[in-house]
Amino acid sequence: MRDHTKLRAFELADELALIIYQATKDFSREETYGLTSQMRRAAVSVPSNIVEGSARESQVEYRRFLEIAFGSLRELHYQFSLSKRLGYFKEYEYERVNNNESKIVGTEKVLGALIRALR
Repeated sequence: MRDHTKLRAFELADELALIIYQATKDFSREETYGLTSQMRRAAVSVPSNIVEGSARESQVEYRRFLEIAFGSLRELHYQFSLSKRLGYFKEYEYERVNNNESKIVGTEKVLGALIRALR
């Protein structure tokens, strides 16, 4: 078993989940069961799959859960971009939104590198 708390990929994914929850709280009420819900599920899926994979005995299973986490992260990246283009972020949040997109890309790089290292 691995300690997920020692993984930089987990730290970034956990931070990203918090950011996405905060960023989506001001989305339109009509999006509660749409994009808001999808983004939050994808954001929580990333660290959750890292944690679950870390608990697996085999490296093959571990890598598979990391790949699932990476897929959720790419899904979140698209949803984040879509919500930005739809104007769901308030004007004053623009800078914060851009920083968060950089956080998504940074998390993708770290998680992707971890997966490649396990291949």
